Amino acid sequence: MDEAMTPRTVMPVKVVPGSSRDAIVGWLGETLKVRVSAPPERGKANAAITTLLATALGTDRTAVTVVAGNTTHRKMVEVTGLAEMEVRRRLAHYAARS
Repeated sequence: MDEAMTPRTVMPVKVVPGSSRDAIVGWLGETLKVRVSAPPERGKANAAITTLLATALGTDRTAVTVVAGNTTHRKMVEVTGLAEMEVRRRLAHYAARS
């Protein structure tokens, strides 16, 4: 598929690092709230976010990137290869199973 035609979704994510477990909490309006057990140091929480979201979306970890907010709990995350409706559907399905 042509890179210009590859679906991309950019979404705001609120992160709670240092939690007891990794979890997708759900949507707070247009913002996805997630919890990760990794601490907010040296990119550990960001790596945990990309791994959690890639697992939930059933995609490769390289398809999920923190594109803004690397050092804050409010981030913008880009998912390459999935349209927004599909991202929301897969996250809802994952959250329902957890």
